[in-house]
Amino acid sequence: MALTEGRELFVPKTAFVTKGVGKHKEKLTSFEMALRDAKIAEFNLVKVSSIFPPNCKLIPQSVGLKRLKPGQVVYVVMSENATDEPHRLVASSVGIAIPKDKNRYGYLSEHHSFGQTDSAAGDYAEDLAAYMLATILGAPFDPDKSYDEQKDIWKISGHAVQTRNATQSAVGDKSGIWTTVIAAIVFVP
Repeated sequence: MALTEGRELFVPKTAFVTKGVGKHKEKLTSFEMALRDAKIAEFNLVKVSSIFPPNCKLIPQSVGLKRLKPGQVVYVVMSENATDEPHRLVASSVGIAIPKDKNRYGYLSEHHSFGQTDSAAGDYAEDLAAYMLATILGAPFDPDKSYDEQKDIWKISGHAVQTRNATQSAVGDKSGIWTTVIAAIVFVP
């Protein structure tokens, strides 16, 4: 952490991805169950906007969780969605676009939808994150032309960009109880 005018400035150096599903007759409890499934229910979560910090590293969830304590205030970029309609497909996704140059910041996008599979929602979230990154690079962006499928990397205005996503989908419970899905990037102090 850096110091600025006597105050600590939190710029995360590590983060992890997580996702979960919860079902319950109460919507709030369904959300709580999704947080438990994602293993982040014991923290005080603060949603933040969508910047992936420079020099931040994605670490395994198990490593990140060991660095956190119950009750701790934890910053997240989180997408959530819920339904109480039987058999309705819901999805939540967080897209990640990180420049190969680790000194540059990247983008995170949140996407939640109905009727999209994990693959469709995840691809959309990745494209959205890559598009947002392209706008700050001042580059035109065409998802059909900027992606090198063989190398699994984006080329945006000469910058190499890696993308990935965390996506959770589920089908609404047949009995009509609430089904909640979440996907999140958790920043670890």
